[in-house]
Amino acid sequence: MRIETELMRGAGPVAVLKLLERGEMYGYELVDSLEKRTEGVLAMGQSTLYPMLYNLEAKGLIKGVWRDADSGRRRKYYALTAKGRKRLVSDEAQWSAVSRAMASLGVIASNTKIQGALA
Repeated sequence: MRIETELMRGAGPVAVLKLLERGEMYGYELVDSLEKRTEGVLAMGQSTLYPMLYNLEAKGLIKGVWRDADSGRRRKYYALTAKGRKRLVSDEAQWSAVSRAMASLGVIASNTKIQGALA
């Protein structure tokens, strides 16, 4: 399932910040991780990801550093900044509030329904 552009504008940056919370990654690693970890729901191509990364970097939420990879290729590795960590905490709280609100409307399963299904 592909996510509509408007929803992706909100979800994409948060997803990237969350992936970078675990450690630095380069562009293709982010593309691959988004594809695999979200079962394709938040998949995006490099033409979508790189402008997002530039924007996050311009806002001071991530920092990019060029380095030679083991393969000898030069890659830009991105890492979360302190400002990015604070933003991620705020974004997670907002997404949790939206999720609870949508669950109360029956748009998505509530946590209790999900937990019951997993038990």
